[in-house]
Amino acid sequence: MNDVTRTPTGLTQHSGTQGGIGASTLRPDGTLKVTGEFAYASDLWHEDMLWGFTLRSPHAHARIRSVDVSAALATAGVHAVMTHDDLPAATRYGLEIQDTPVLADGVVRHHGEPVALVAADHPETARRAAAKIVVDYEHLPVVTDERTATAPGAPVLHPGRTDPHAAHVPHPNVVHRQPVVRGDVTAARARADVIVTGEYEVGMQDQAFLGPESGLAVPAEDGGVDLYIATQWLHADLRQIAPVLGLPEDKVRMTLSGVGGAFGGREDLSMQAHACLLALRTRRPVKIVYNRFESFFGHVHRHPAKLRYEHGATRDGKLLFMACRIVLDGGAYASSSPAVVGNAASLSAGPYVIDNVDAEALALYTNNPPCGAMRGFGAVQACFAYEAQMDKLAAALGLDPVEFRRRNAMAQGSVMPTGQVVDSPAPVAELLRRVKALPLPPQRQWESADGATDVRALPGGLSNTTHGEGVVRGVGYAVGIKNVGFSEGFDDYSTARVRLEVVAGEPVATVHTAMAEVGQGGVTVHAQIARTELGVARVTIAPADTRVGSAGSTSASRQTYVTGGAVKHACEAVRERVLELGRARFGTYHPAWASAELLLQDGKVVTDGGEVLAGLADVLGEEGVDVEREWRHRPTEPFDLRTGQGSGHVQYSFAAHRAVVEVDTELGLVKVVELACAQDVGKALNPLSVTGQIQGGTLQGLGLAVMEEIVVDPLTAKVRNPSFTDYLIPTILDTPTLPVDVLELADGHAPYGLRGVGEAPTLSSTPAVVAAVRQATGLALQRVPLRPEHLTGT
Repeated sequence: MNDVTRTPTGLTQHSGTQGGIGASTLRPDGTLKVTGEFAYASDLWHEDMLWGFTLRSPHAHARIRSVDVSAALATAGVHAVMTHDDLPAATRYGLEIQDTPVLADGVVRHHGEPVALVAADHPETARRAAAKIVVDYEHLPVVTDERTATAPGAPVLHPGRTDPHAAHVPHPNVVHRQPVVRGDVTAARARADVIVTGEYEVGMQDQAFLGPESGLAVPAEDGGVDLYIATQWLHADLRQIAPVLGLPEDKVRMTLSGVGGAFGGREDLSMQAHACLLALRTRRPVKIVYNRFESFFGHVHRHPAKLRYEHGATRDGKLLFMACRIVLDGGAYASSSPAVVGNAASLSAGPYVIDNVDAEALALYTNNPPCGAMRGFGAVQACFAYEAQMDKLAAALGLDPVEFRRRNAMAQGSVMPTGQVVDSPAPVAELLRRVKALPLPPQRQWESADGATDVRALPGGLSNTTHGEGVVRGVGYAVGIKNVGFSEGFDDYSTARVRLEVVAGEPVATVHTAMAEVGQGGVTVHAQIARTELGVARVTIAPADTRVGSAGSTSASRQTYVTGGAVKHACEAVRERVLELGRARFGTYHPAWASAELLLQDGKVVTDGGEVLAGLADVLGEEGVDVEREWRHRPTEPFDLRTGQGSGHVQYSFAAHRAVVEVDTELGLVKVVELACAQDVGKALNPLSVTGQIQGGTLQGLGLAVMEEIVVDPLTAKVRNPSFTDYLIPTILDTPTLPVDVLELADGHAPYGLRGVGEAPTLSSTPAVVAAVRQATGLALQRVPLRPEHLTGT
């Protein structure tokens, strides 16, 4: 490790002297990131390292008849070439189902699947050597949708499945299926005064993180390996990598490096096992950094979906029933598709009280790119459909769309379609009221006081396609519900180690977890918790690695809840030990040590009345207090595989959006002028960070609404646009005004009453934008992302 450059990425420590819980504490890595000085995993360096490169399949479904690596091996500077036949141990891995080959095992199942690895002394040498590998492919029929996946005689992509979901699916190309049945939909349908149906489609969205997959594997003298990696879940990586290497877990040591965004795309393995395999084969450090083209093939994406919904309501606007079918394209391998299905099914009715529900969600195996976790995780797709249905129902009943939603909004005590009681605040109606009450941006906002036109504020922007002619304003609303944390009986816990000691005469706390800091701000919040619980000014966040127990994944809006809970729990244990030391040392001098409620504040031990008993430095002396604790939230349970009943989620979060758009109805161009959000966060541990999370999630939802889609050829299953040239994401010029109204209604089950924040705004922002465009154009618009041809009929 001495030769690895130490950087402020998790290989070094973060310190701070700012505030505790409730303060808008600045990020310790923030300045470095905005000035370009922060070092990411792609900046890692070892003086003796080789470079790895991955040869990928140009086909979506083919049998590998032969692989000739001789020319690659003969290339000067090449140190190793590996194929499936060279793997030392386990040949497959997976988050839930071990169905993903480390290297193609005789069949490739998607475009871009890894086939061979090369290690060389220069990245260009590795790339050119990989190009010399000759692979003889036999083309196989591709499976691209539900029809081709389940047709009689369809190719079975994973024959002989033995995973736990195989017995509960109607076809071997179905990864998982989850129904949710409650009440009597047939009887409710007969009572309904108004029934609306709709068929909807959500395209394949990419996480589009700016830091490509990268890492450095260093072989160790004990036969193990040290891996420095950008990931979302160190211990899940470890669990999958060790069997592939044929090593015990204690010989695979992992340290988090700088992560340039994630959004779910780093939950699965990418180059982790490949770098380690090459390092152990060559006995040299190996670095792999994907280029952008590789990155699009190297991680999972958001599941594209087709959804059919039917709702019925009474004449006075009460929802009676909902029936839906949600088909998710999981691509070639399972990844987290079973959990995405569970979320889509259990949240399919949205944040509404509906007594009669008949829902079904399923995910397919296809030859399309693998899909898995992405911000919103199954709930995004459902929200787009059920919110479109709410607008249809409101129109059919002649009701204001916000008023119709408020009449049916769930509240604390409402029962989910799964039978779970929502036992914490669910302020859906209040969020809708708040977001509607926000002032609207001015009409014709592209005109200045002197009559000049600012084309940047118009659809088409600097392309100067209009000066306002043919431009129509629309306003739309949406609200969504998202679960927080892992669900369905998963043992969702986290571990934290906290040390309190005296350094240079001052008490200092050190917090050590395996939490992956991917931009969410955990390094800030954990320090705030330690300052609050231990009453110290100085807190150091130790590098995240596998020397401490698992912190779980940085996903599901869970890290502040679960790892924050573990840090709080460990700090409480440290505090009790400190007070025990104080009682032993000073208890005979002051009766308050035995009789009063004692607190740690401002580096001192004080009574609840404010009397100072001793300084922390005096209590600790040369001793340090070191505690490691695991913390779990209350348990969940699996959903019944026939009815979907069960208390499957630990917490729910809610967000509402109002979108204001200007649409050039002649060219089909959309300018989102404003996208306002109201969200309940339980308790804002760091208000500045909370606002940033809400605005970031909102903008990602905007991207899905109007521009972001991985386009897959329906005949060949090949990706057409694996680059930021053709896969578009919002830039600052696409970013509208993003007002945020934060509501804090504490959840009594959560640490500090907090509620997970990061995912909920991604749900409702997409349907709000589309609702606004519908109002402007009068078009049905049942697919996202919207394209100009959808708005002009061309």
